[in-house]
Amino acid sequence: MSAETATRTPVAETASVPADAARSAPARRRPPLAENRATLAAVTGLVGVALCAVFGLTLPDHAAKLLIDRGGLLYPFSVQNFMWVAFCIAAGELAARMRAASRELRQLRLGYLPEDPRTVLQADDLGPIYRRVREGGMAERCFLPRLISRCILQFQISASVEQCTTLMNATMDLMAHEIELRYAPLRYITWLIPSLGFIGTVTGIGHALAYAGEPGRYQEPTLLTEVTGRLAVSFDGTLVALVMAAILMFWQNIVETREELALNASGQYCLDHLINRIYVDKAGRPA
Repeated sequence: MSAETATRTPVAETASVPADAARSAPARRRPPLAENRATLAAVTGLVGVALCAVFGLTLPDHAAKLLIDRGGLLYPFSVQNFMWVAFCIAAGELAARMRAASRELRQLRLGYLPEDPRTVLQADDLGPIYRRVREGGMAERCFLPRLISRCILQFQISASVEQCTTLMNATMDLMAHEIELRYAPLRYITWLIPSLGFIGTVTGIGHALAYAGEPGRYQEPTLLTEVTGRLAVSFDGTLVALVMAAILMFWQNIVETREELALNASGQYCLDHLINRIYVDKAGRPA
């Protein structure tokens, strides 16, 4: 049916359709492990502990000294072991965020809205779309369903495409801030790991100097070899920490860009296939 011959439906009649759909929407599901951040951190932290144990049991002496400071003064509570635990926690969080970004991008392929360029949406078309979005199970978790449901509700209340556009822009700003907040713990861990490496270096330098300063040590012919060996281990910890931080930063940039791409694509999809297709007659009333 063309926009010119569409039958006008009062806003009050169509507004009840989304309300009924909202009341009949399924209850919220328990969030999966990937979204329960405390549990995910605990599980990946245990994985880090297990990884350190495997390193300690399987690696040769030089590699174990480099990666986990096996045989060091504080082993098994060495700075390197804490670095590996933090690295595993961050890697688990990044893997969860990558899955979330992939889920957001999959929403764009579900066809929530008509994509035929000749289709014009009328007010009575919005109720079935709203119900489908709400019944999909992602209405409160993914960007696109949230944008669609909020825009439809706003149009049913105000019958104004301009207000829908304003609401969509405000919602996208909030979602962008939401993405930024999700990466706050990762940014802290990415800062923490090099800091732990520097702490280990300073501690190792202090122990090496204390060893060299013990009474009678200066007469030992192996003093220089022992001190330089201890200093080398200290700097090895900083090297491992910097490599870990570089890997995490590179991975984080990829995943965060993917999530921002999903948000922008969701906003573009909603604008092209919903906002720009709602028909309102010249009197400002929905068709």
